[in-house]
Amino acid sequence: MVELRYKENGIVKTASGCIAQVIGLQNCFLGQLVHFGYGTEGIVMGFDMNTAQVLMIKEHEPITPGNQVVASIEPFNMPVGAKTLGRIMNPLGESMDGLGLIQFDGEIPYFNNAPAIMDRASLTRTFETGIKLIDTMLPLGKGQRSLILGDKMTGKTTIGTDIIINQKGKEVICIYCAIGKTFSAMTKIIDLFKERDCFEHTIILSAPASSSPGQQYLAPYAACSLGEYFMHKKKDVFIFFDDFTKHAWAYRELSLMMGMPPGRDSYPGDIFFLHSRMIERAAQLNEKLGGGSMTFIPVVELLEGDLTSYIPTNLVSMTDGQLFLNASLFNEGFRPAVDVGLSVSRVGSRVQWKATKAVSRSTRMEFIQFKELLRVSKLQASGQSEEARKTLETGRILQALLTQPASSPVTLELQIMLFYAKNEQMFKDLLLPQVQEFLVEFEEYVRREDPELLALIRETKDLNDEIKSRISRIVHELLAIIRKKTKKEVVDVEVE
Repeated sequence: MVELRYKENGIVKTASGCIAQVIGLQNCFLGQLVHFGYGTEGIVMGFDMNTAQVLMIKEHEPITPGNQVVASIEPFNMPVGAKTLGRIMNPLGESMDGLGLIQFDGEIPYFNNAPAIMDRASLTRTFETGIKLIDTMLPLGKGQRSLILGDKMTGKTTIGTDIIINQKGKEVICIYCAIGKTFSAMTKIIDLFKERDCFEHTIILSAPASSSPGQQYLAPYAACSLGEYFMHKKKDVFIFFDDFTKHAWAYRELSLMMGMPPGRDSYPGDIFFLHSRMIERAAQLNEKLGGGSMTFIPVVELLEGDLTSYIPTNLVSMTDGQLFLNASLFNEGFRPAVDVGLSVSRVGSRVQWKATKAVSRSTRMEFIQFKELLRVSKLQASGQSEEARKTLETGRILQALLTQPASSPVTLELQIMLFYAKNEQMFKDLLLPQVQEFLVEFEEYVRREDPELLALIRETKDLNDEIKSRISRIVHELLAIIRKKTKKEVVDVEVE
C-alpha cells in the first residue's frame, strides 16, 4: 500500500494573538495540521478564497508576518495510553506534573465521530455518584450525559470531585477536565485527589487560565479522545468538564479574532454544533464492541440563576438531565444545594437497583412538598395544624438525611439502609441533633457489627426479608445507644 504524501506551502500574512492569517494554502480543509517551524503547530479553523485562518495550538516561537508555513495531511490526533492514569497533562498530551514524559500507546483524533446509533446499547447500569440526593432522586446511568448548572460558589466543582472520590475501587476511569481554572483552584483539587488516593483511577487534563484560548478550546475534545481509548478497552469512563462556560468564552474569543460574525451574546452561530458533537461522544457501547461506557457531566456557570441564557439552554437541550444548584439553598446550609424541583434525570429509575427504587420511590415528591410547606409556613402568621407540624418534622428529618458534607460520598448500600429506616418511621421521635449524630456514626457501626450485610445488599441489589430484618436490628441498636447517651447528658446537665 502506497502512503499518500501531500504538502502545501504558504506565508503568514498577519498574526493576532493565537490566530494567524495565512495566504497560499489553496487546498486547505478544516482541522488540517499546519507547521510553522521550530515545532510550532496550528490547525485550520476557517478560510475564504484567499486566506486561511490558523489557530496556534503549540507555539515555541512568536509568529510574525512573512513566516513560512507548511500544510500536510497528517492527522490531528490526541496521544492516548494506559500510562496516562495518575498523570496531570495539558490538551496536547504534555506532562504538567513534573514526573517526566508520558508514555503513550497510540493516537485518537481530537474531533472523532460519535458512536453510531447501532453501536450503542440502552442505559441500564447504575452510575454510583455517592451523593444521596442524586442517587435516590435524580439517578444517573453509565453512558448518560447530565449537566450541572449554578451560580458562582454554589458547589458545582464539589459535586464532580465527590463523584470522582466515590469511584475508588469501582473500576471506573475518571478524567477531570479543567478549563480556565486558576492555579490556586487546581492546587486544591490536586491536593484533595492525592489525599484521597484518587490518582489510582484518575487523570487530570488541564488547560489553565494562563493557557492560550486555543488550548482551552481543545481541552474537552482531548478529554473525549482520552476517554474513548479506555471505553474501547471495555472500561467504564467518567469525564467531568469544569466548565463549559469558559470553553464557550474561549471559542467566542477565537471566533471574534477570526472575524466570524457574532450572534446572540456575541457567540458565533456554530456554538451549538461545537458542544453537541462533543456531548454525543458519551455512550454505552453494545456487547459486540465490548460494552464499555463513557459518562459525561459538564458544568455551566449561571449569572444570578438565569437558566434562559444562551449556553445553558443549548446544553439543557442536548443532555439527558440537569442538576440545578440554588444559591439560596447553599446559603441556608443545605449541601449539595440541588434544587430538586428544577432538576431532572431523563434516564430515570430504570438504571437504579431494585432496592434503591423501593426505598426512594416517594422521596422526591415528599421533599418537594416539604420545601413548599416550609415556604408557606414562613409567610403565615397564624399557627400550624397538627398535620402540617408532623409533615414539617418528617421533612426536616429527610432534609437532614439528604444533607451531605463535601468529600464524604456515601455508598449505595448505606443509602438503601438509611432510607429504608426513614420509610419505616424509625427516626420518628428523634431530635435533629440525634439524627445528625446517627448519620455520623452509622457507617462505622454497620461495618463493625454486621459487615457482611453491606456485601449482601450489593450482591442482591434488592430488599428481601432477611436484609430488612438485619437493617432494622442494626438501626434500632444504634438508635438505642444514641438515646441512652442523650438521656445521660440531660441528667448530667440537671445535676449541675
